[in-house]
Amino acid sequence: QVQLVESGGGLVQSGGSLRLSCAASGRTFSSYALGWFRQAPGKERLFVGAISPSGGSPAYADSVKGRFAISRDNSKNTVYLQMNSLKPEDTAVYYCAATRGVVTAGGMDYWGKGTLVTVSS
Repeated sequence: QVQLVESGGGLVQSGGSLRLSCAASGRTFSSYALGWFRQAPGKERLFVGAISPSGGSPAYADSVKGRFAISRDNSKNTVYLQMNSLKPEDTAVYYCAATRGVVTAGGMDYWGKGTLVTVSS
């Protein structure tokens, strides 16, 4: 069992930055691939990015590539999402999720409850 708790969301102006954190419980954190997803009001949940269990080879959605960066610290059971050059269209609830398999919206084993990011224009 893995419990995930996101933090770091809030209100930021367009062009600003935020860093989201996702703290995990459990002793097997380093065996899970982690993903970040987001869901805007009235829209489906979308993939943002993912990172492998070892922290290598992060992958990103085209919409955030070059602006967002994922990292993880297995010693702290925490994964991060650094978001730069934020745009109003980045406004959403951001979720982290964990899986022992491939990171996809339908294939995650555990989900956090999300943290709201609002980008004002």
